[in-house]
Amino acid sequence: MCDLLDSQQPAEKLSRMKKLRRTLSESFGRLALNKDDNGFDEICVTKMSTRNCQGMDSVIKPLDTIPEDKKVRVQRTQSTFDPFEKPNSQVKRVHSENNACISFKSSSTEKESPKIRRHSSPSSPTSPKFGKADSYEKLEKLGEGSYATVYKGKSKVNGKLVALKVIRLQEEEGAPFTAIREASLLKGLKHANIVLLHDIIHTKETLTLVFEFVHTDLCQYMDKHPGGLHPDNVKLFLFQLLRGLSYIHQRYILHRDLKPQNLLISDTGELKLADFGLARAKSVPSHTYSNEVVTLWYRPPDVLLGSTEYSTCLDMWGVGCIFVEMIQGVAAFPGMKDIQDQLERIFLVLGTPNEESWPGVHALPHFKPDRFTQYSAKNLRQAWNKLSYMDHAEDLASKLLQCFPKNRLSAQAALSHEYFSDLPPRLWDLTDMSSIFSVSNVRLQVEAGESTKAFGKNIYGKGQSHVKH
Repeated sequence: MCDLLDSQQPAEKLSRMKKLRRTLSESFGRLALNKDDNGFDEICVTKMSTRNCQGMDSVIKPLDTIPEDKKVRVQRTQSTFDPFEKPNSQVKRVHSENNACISFKSSSTEKESPKIRRHSSPSSPTSPKFGKADSYEKLEKLGEGSYATVYKGKSKVNGKLVALKVIRLQEEEGAPFTAIREASLLKGLKHANIVLLHDIIHTKETLTLVFEFVHTDLCQYMDKHPGGLHPDNVKLFLFQLLRGLSYIHQRYILHRDLKPQNLLISDTGELKLADFGLARAKSVPSHTYSNEVVTLWYRPPDVLLGSTEYSTCLDMWGVGCIFVEMIQGVAAFPGMKDIQDQLERIFLVLGTPNEESWPGVHALPHFKPDRFTQYSAKNLRQAWNKLSYMDHAEDLASKLLQCFPKNRLSAQAALSHEYFSDLPPRLWDLTDMSSIFSVSNVRLQVEAGESTKAFGKNIYGKGQSHVKH
């Protein structure tokens, strides 16, 4: 909640917030579209004034230092509600510091409607156009949450499959902050391992984000192949995850919600980071972030203990958890009760921290030494025996799963770890938009129990096409 609102009465707070969100929603009216390389419309985003509003996320000393000469490039795009948040989600949201408005560029020859300036397709005036709801055909519902419904769809302009994230708008409140944040961030992220945002459609009742269609996610892929994935596939999935994270971290963006459900897997094996509703750019000067951000199983111990001083190391803990889960076939730290239970599971493997192993841990809000059983650290293979089956896997996992945040390996450093030494050197020279599968002899292996004939065509089966963008 913004500091500006803290001194006002509840009714006044609600009124001001509704006005702010309504203003943000109306900003979608300043729209025009450019074509991208795939024939879809590209979204251009400009920043809106902060209205002197500072959120709970106010002061942070980052763990990663941003070079002085690069600080001017950092955009501040914060927000709150997750438009796809499920009713039973363990993640809480807080109001943001500032927000972004969406604007679009168009040619001077295009007509401007009160709602949106749309880029006409080169065909006849009656043919489907980008930026219009009737330009997409809904094929089937893929999922539904508190704020949005996702459909598999098809573009009537070029015939490509798309995922339509339809966000329901409140008449009084307008577009959810996270929808604005997600659109503004994804506009500038062009990478083979990040889901591509094609188009935005804004009507009085809904805001629709049009994404590239990806067949499944890592969670469903692991469910389809229980007991742990093929070692070579684990390596390729992890390499792509680190590649996408390195790209956004170099642009001072944190994902903040890494989990298997948010890692999409295409039918060719490409892994793509998705669901940037909780992502945010690191601001300068840096800000204190909400500690209620990452789904419990993938939430680092510093955040569980109440720390709000974090940076890219937040995402790297999630990478370690996902790495272990892909190898072992079960979640690394599946807390079943609450934060206390989650921390106990972590300390059981990594050891209960103290000032020597984790400088400053006693200053964290929720760290009470008498509340935790005193465990000594174990070798990771004692907890997850399959780590010993893969060369250098245990060492990499141990450098990612560090309780002390500053000790965690960065995404860029992890890509250079010896674990990846047997991959083709060309993978490190690829351009951002090039798939790792464009390199010869790089391909997914057939998982146990999967036929070679089915692999590469439709390995997910019917009903396995859920996409969470």
